[in-house]
Amino acid sequence: MSAPAAEQLTGVWAELIGQNQSVATLRRAVSGARHAMSHAWLITGPPGSGRSNAARAFAAALQCRDGGCGTCNDCRTSLSGAHPDVTLVRTEMLSIGVDEVRDLVRRAAMSPTMGRAQVLVVEDADRVTERGADALLKSIEEPAARTVWILCAPTVEDVVATIRSRSRLLTLQTPTIPAVAQLLQTRDGVDPALAAYAARASQGHVGRARVLARDEAARNRRHEILQIPTQLRGLGACLTAAANLVEACAEEATRATTDIDARERKELEEALGFGTKGARPRQAQAALKELDDQQKARAKRYQRDAIDRALTELTAYYRDVLSIQTRSGAALVNPELEAQITVLARKSTPESTLRRIDSLLACRVALETNVSPLLAVEAMLIGLVEG
Repeated sequence: MSAPAAEQLTGVWAELIGQNQSVATLRRAVSGARHAMSHAWLITGPPGSGRSNAARAFAAALQCRDGGCGTCNDCRTSLSGAHPDVTLVRTEMLSIGVDEVRDLVRRAAMSPTMGRAQVLVVEDADRVTERGADALLKSIEEPAARTVWILCAPTVEDVVATIRSRSRLLTLQTPTIPAVAQLLQTRDGVDPALAAYAARASQGHVGRARVLARDEAARNRRHEILQIPTQLRGLGACLTAAANLVEACAEEATRATTDIDARERKELEEALGFGTKGARPRQAQAALKELDDQQKARAKRYQRDAIDRALTELTAYYRDVLSIQTRSGAALVNPELEAQITVLARKSTPESTLRRIDSLLACRVALETNVSPLLAVEAMLIGLVEG
């Protein structure tokens, strides 16, 4: 007898594919079931599992009279961030500082104005600074009566122990590749073959799959990255490839932030009275410098995120090499490159492939510190050659 099919999720939960068990937990909390609700939640899961979507859906369901119908005003405004009693925080900077956390704590102490609860969603809780975590901890330890904190992070270890010990943990799973492909077809109208490719190439990362399915430039960029292993024939080639990769990621960050930067500067200048008669406002230069610093920090994060995506693609490539070397029978992430991968697999050993994967992981760790991206990538590519 075959296993029963998973329940088709609807309402605010509809896009949380492969997360039926977690959704059931959140639904019980919304319904008021005994011992099901907590004033603080920590939602973890690998990239692309839908942490932010789950947090937003939960916030909407807490405000909705029907537990998350997805169509009422409470649901729509909660999901968009327009609901007066739902605060959505996602930083575009490298960290969330203590001042921003203190603003959230003050809001958490307020009673809801229209909704059933005061809900604060921090989508990047792993980026909260140490001082920020100290400020957050006090609010979680002594919560207001109708306040709910929803924190998101890749893993439990990414959040300080004192906060995670006071939060209810909910762990999401990576969606299956067929489920992601089906979502792309039904939600975005993507051709089945392209949807299958995007889901497989993204390894179940829903957001990345959607980008690959909708953006030919992203697919071309991915193809270029996967050619790097065949181009490394010595130190000079490594340094050249590193410079090209870091520059390409910087250009990608610039394209992503140019319009945002211009709009923010225009809005700030208008707020400061630029272009009107009279003297320029006092402290205007300080405000502009602060904005400039914030925008540079955002561009830095975008560049490092782009490099991290490249590292993810290369890691999958070498896992394919290892799969062929060990004859594991695992499906390849890059079957279209099987001939190329097979040649590389025959020229090396599983041990050298594991060392190459270690070099990729070490680069990812280095990028989380203040190491120059170029130096980190150079060291990584040299590691790929040395094996």
